[in-house]
Amino acid sequence: MAKTDQIAGELMSPPDHVETIAKLAREAAGIDIATLSLSAKGLPGSVPVARRHGENPEFGSLKRLAEEWREHPERKTGTAQVDTLGSFIDLANRHKTTDSAIFADTNWKAPSLTAVIDYHKAEGDDAQWLKHRVHYAFPLSEQWKTWVASNGKAMSQADFAQFIEDNIADLSSPEVMEVTDYEAKFATKIATPSELVALSRGLAVRVESKAMSSVVLQSGEGEIVWDEVHQGADGKKLKVPGLFMLSIPLFHMGETQRVPVRLRYRIREGSTIWFYQIYRPDVAVTERVLEDYEDATTKTALPGFIGKPEPA
Repeated sequence: MAKTDQIAGELMSPPDHVETIAKLAREAAGIDIATLSLSAKGLPGSVPVARRHGENPEFGSLKRLAEEWREHPERKTGTAQVDTLGSFIDLANRHKTTDSAIFADTNWKAPSLTAVIDYHKAEGDDAQWLKHRVHYAFPLSEQWKTWVASNGKAMSQADFAQFIEDNIADLSSPEVMEVTDYEAKFATKIATPSELVALSRGLAVRVESKAMSSVVLQSGEGEIVWDEVHQGADGKKLKVPGLFMLSIPLFHMGETQRVPVRLRYRIREGSTIWFYQIYRPDVAVTERVLEDYEDATTKTALPGFIGKPEPA
């Protein structure tokens, strides 16, 4: 064998050819699309993946790249905040599905209704996202906020008389069942709006007068006896009812609610201190919330639950 042939043979032996070809294959650049089969619950049966060739081959998800070209969101998400019950019902009807549900939080200090549009299915064990909602937080009416702000607050005779005059439109005559129920329960008379007007004006006349004494009549009314100074035209004595009724919306643009209010006073060294106490404000609010909740479930034909939905 010639010397040159021997050298060439040593340089390009068959094993060297195999290694060189393998190295070139490993270093070859390129990506192709492969299909990855899945069997986990909640995942599709298969997804496309990018298979990268080269020295360190690997698989990569195509989802992020595909999302950059999305023309519409993958699903509805977000919470719509509405200010009226009517808007809550209309929006729930607009988006509801066969699996939507309404939840009522009856905490009287912060009541709310929440419609979860993408709620878990009634049948089957496939979970849903719970990320599309309509929320109504029952915004308090100005009338209710006014009465709650002064609830139990001591007022001078002049201030109380003015307060009654300013809010006389919120008062209501008692209904027959209310007279039967509340007058027996509290052993006192329920005032009509006109009687409260007469009371406030009578108090205004006697602002400078000194209260001498007070008694409780058989009817449950109080009777204050005044001195001769600044006596009103109708005499010195003034009857004070122990209870009156409010008829106001508790929530902004909501239905009116009838609320009993107890009227109280104290005589201290000739001065009369006045205050009122709303009877069971928690009951008044809860009753209104439950009535609106029933209205919402009826008009949307959705199932309802008392409580809060799961976090999204």
